[in-house]
Amino acid sequence: MVKAFAAYLTLAATVVALLLMNSRRPVAAHESLLMPQPLASPAPAGSAQPQMTVSDRGVLLSWVERSGTHAALKFAERTAAGWTEPEQVAAGSDWFVNWADVPSVIRLADGTIFGHWLQKSGPSTYAYDVRLARSGDDGKTFSAPLSPHDDGTQTEHGFASLFQMPGAGLGLVWLDGRAMKSGAGHGSHAGGGEMSLRGAIYDRAGKQISEGPLDLRVCECCPTAVAVTAEGPIAAYRDRSPDEVRDIYVSRFIAGKWTTPVAVHSDNWQIAACPVNGPALSADGNHVAIAWFTAKNNEPHAYAAFSSDSGASFGAPIRLDDVGSLGRVDVQLVGDGSALATWIEFAESKAQFKARRIEPGGERSAAFTVAGLAASRASGIPRMARFGNEVIFAWTETGDAPGVRTASLRVPVDSSAPSERIR
Repeated sequence: MVKAFAAYLTLAATVVALLLMNSRRPVAAHESLLMPQPLASPAPAGSAQPQMTVSDRGVLLSWVERSGTHAALKFAERTAAGWTEPEQVAAGSDWFVNWADVPSVIRLADGTIFGHWLQKSGPSTYAYDVRLARSGDDGKTFSAPLSPHDDGTQTEHGFASLFQMPGAGLGLVWLDGRAMKSGAGHGSHAGGGEMSLRGAIYDRAGKQISEGPLDLRVCECCPTAVAVTAEGPIAAYRDRSPDEVRDIYVSRFIAGKWTTPVAVHSDNWQIAACPVNGPALSADGNHVAIAWFTAKNNEPHAYAAFSSDSGASFGAPIRLDDVGSLGRVDVQLVGDGSALATWIEFAESKAQFKARRIEPGGERSAAFTVAGLAASRASGIPRMARFGNEVIFAWTETGDAPGVRTASLRVPVDSSAPSERIR
């Protein structure tokens, strides 16, 4: 997943150039009446790689703190009383840390907390494992780490998405490089085999009860996403066809197994390198919203679509950006059938963390700006989560005062139930 970042940089430069050429197109001057308010972040200066999940207690924000080669995964939870004091999941000097493959922390329905991060498994840059730790005392202490995979190969394992498995404990999916040549990097760049998507399930005691593949050929370094519908979990990821079409696919966990993956929409984006741009999912009962990035015909845009049948089918894509996008999307259903969607807009030589409300019929509110961002990968992937009527935004600020920042938005929806936002 690291070696593909070189290809990503070339791709990103191309995307920026294309957006600059198109930046003369007018942008709507009016803004939505919905405006996020600054919110004090529990993450300190120098923090990065934010991620958020939601439980019945509130929004849980995690981040990474680094000092030299040492890295630590920490988290805080936003409840009615505000942010809790940060707790540490794990730390080490042999971690694999980057802007796109982000650790996470999740609280399950029984109160158990799991955290995940990436730890190097060999001398190669491209050898690292997904590591998990479990806490039964509200995050005060965590178990010894374990891995969901036991292939023993010194290859890439990452881009994990953790979720509550209905009727069990923890579920997760991840990109798995066991079929790739050890230490060779990505198959599309080094001829080293195929990246796959795999999943595992743990019981409430933390014992693994299943593990296996969902798709044996996927894009090498695009983040994955999972949400839990009324019919079960749905996983989204970027597929990779034999002729290098890399569209967004989904698989659903139905009757005890993952279904045959299907495309959300046939973008037919053919690209010979990983764009490092994954999808986002949100679910509420049978309703699902998905967001993604594509640049077919050298036109980089962000899109979203809705499903009313737990992700078995999706409606027509709804374009999110006004001029052009660097992707890095997120989406959140807000309780009335509509959704908030976020992306990085690129216009007039500026990158901005933008959001707008969208409806299943295709209606869109005016876009509003959450924050200005660096267009480079240093700004990472902005995040969004909802608990009740409050939406939390999190992003990485760069420049003179770097760190994870947060903002809050009250959505005018009569809904007190937490919405799924687990990736």
